[in-house]
Amino acid sequence: MLLTLRSLFWAIVLPGTITVYIPSLILRGTEPPDPWGVMQWLALLVGVPGSVILVHCIVAFAVVGGGTLSPADAPRQLVVRGLYRYVRNPMYFGVCLILLAEGAFFDSAAMLEYTGVCMIGVHMFVVLYEEPRLREEFGESYERYCRAVHRWRPGRPYDAGHEVVTKDLF
Repeated sequence: MLLTLRSLFWAIVLPGTITVYIPSLILRGTEPPDPWGVMQWLALLVGVPGSVILVHCIVAFAVVGGGTLSPADAPRQLVVRGLYRYVRNPMYFGVCLILLAEGAFFDSAAMLEYTGVCMIGVHMFVVLYEEPRLREEFGESYERYCRAVHRWRPGRPYDAGHEVVTKDLF
């Protein structure tokens, strides 16, 4: 129960700030089109999977990793199941899909610029902080995972063999 509350808290604070609070400031005063056009429906087709990916990753961090998406309360096990079998950073990918969908839905250049800034910031965070920390914490297990799974581009599913993780997520 406590892990669920911590996961919910960090989900509200981190991706909630990036995908809801800051976009609400950028889009302040912008009304959704009425009626919806093709772009709004396409945005929905991008945003819903982005949200599902984000939720899936938050659950994976809790169920499989025993932690949350916050670096201050990170998973205690290396999560290499679920979407993490195909790409190392699906959570960030989900967030970017949500932001792209918001920009497209509201036809907002400012939101698309914000999305670009977020993508650059995420890449720098991953390369300069997250990956070195994971290498230090998980050692050779993480190195094998990095050799087998791309940072941003989905690929073949990773087979952890006998390593890490106690159960599959889905």
